[in-house]
Amino acid sequence: MSPEEEGLRLDRILAARAPDVSRARFQSLIADGHVTVNGSAVTKAKSRPRAGDVVRVVLPKPEPAEPEPEDIPLNIVHEDEHLIVIDKPPGMVVHPAPGHPSGTLVNALLHHCGDGLSGIGGVRRPGIVHRLDRDTSGLLVVAKTDRAHKALSAQFSAHGRDGRLERLYKALVWSRPLQFRGTIDRPLARSSANRQKIAVVRDEAGGREAITHYRILESFPPDSARPVASLAECRLETGRTHQIRVHMAHIGCPVMGDEVYGAGFRSSATRLSPHARATLDALGRQALHAAVLGFEHPATGEKMRFESPLPEDMERLLRALRQEKNG
Repeated sequence: MSPEEEGLRLDRILAARAPDVSRARFQSLIADGHVTVNGSAVTKAKSRPRAGDVVRVVLPKPEPAEPEPEDIPLNIVHEDEHLIVIDKPPGMVVHPAPGHPSGTLVNALLHHCGDGLSGIGGVRRPGIVHRLDRDTSGLLVVAKTDRAHKALSAQFSAHGRDGRLERLYKALVWSRPLQFRGTIDRPLARSSANRQKIAVVRDEAGGREAITHYRILESFPPDSARPVASLAECRLETGRTHQIRVHMAHIGCPVMGDEVYGAGFRSSATRLSPHARATLDALGRQALHAAVLGFEHPATGEKMRFESPLPEDMERLLRALRQEKNG
């Protein structure tokens, strides 16, 4: 463990180091004795290793590859014979992956739709056209036919530049950019230091084009020259892995609650009131929500547009931040 990690819960440290594995999964691994500290099994996720401690995770054997239908409730915003639009809750993984063999959106869709999902994505990703991070909530469209899958995939590949696709997110971020609105046009690639993370790279370094348009809606405290946090609206022109999280961190305004890209802003929490700090701790995820999804219906050509309000956990944090006063 590094000195910066000393004092943090064991499950939070592991989740930050391996963002593709959920914190809940690490909690389960710890409880089942698959995690050791200095050679001794630790069974409490709230354990706090010290700097220099050696932590080892032994993953159990892989589960069967083909996902099973599971009766998991879905918040269905729209459904027809061609597609289904879901308002995904935070904490739900989109498709099975190492560490997430079940409890995913795909498992739920297999139960809800039966065989009525596009097979283009393969057995582990049937109908999946795009995805949201496990801890990002909000709107997601799934194809129920191969025709719909191909048509929707073409819209996502065009990144909305042809006017058919719209993706807008809301995020609570630390600080506030110098400009209240702007565009972040910086290529992204896997980090050379940590292959589990994405990083901004130089144009000549071979990264993939990534463009995020942001607008600051509110700052907290509102009349502060140096606000502790802001509510931002982010509109994607491209859709890269972790794009908003990495881009906002790049301009010094990482998403609140982001243990992967916002770890350097932990000290900012000391500027929050005790109530806001407790509300942020209770959030337990990055404060990022896919609030608007628009696309052209793959069969009818009709313009479809859906909106999702902030989920209750982000709404509670927003209310707490609105109570912040200049110190």
